[in-house]
Amino acid sequence: QVQLVESGGGLVRSGGSLRLSCAASVRPFSRYALGWFRQAPGKEREFVAAINWNDVSTHSADSMKGRFAISRDNAKNTVYLQMNSLKPEDTAVYYCAAATGIYYSDYAAPKAYTYDYWGQGTQVTVSS
Repeated sequence: QVQLVESGGGLVRSGGSLRLSCAASVRPFSRYALGWFRQAPGKEREFVAAINWNDVSTHSADSMKGRFAISRDNAKNTVYLQMNSLKPEDTAVYYCAAATGIYYSDYAAPKAYTYDYWGQGTQVTVSS
């Protein structure tokens, strides 16, 4: 059974940093594209970042550019999201997702339907 398990969320003050991790049981891990999405209360799920099997990353809109960075460690079957200079509007549940690659592309990376497997999410709360 495929599992994606996020960790690293929590409460942080504005301007602080967090690193989220997602351990995935998909096999072979190195052949999957991986993404991070977030969903704030009352809002739709929002694309954050994605990384393909060649370590090429795609990031979201300007609100997160330069503050968030995605990376992967194939030896540990883990994808990370480093979040710096956090703001209260970054408060959300953060989800990781895995895509087999058949339909993955730079265009498809921000689309939730591209991904085959999802984690349960980890809460990130940024206080002002």
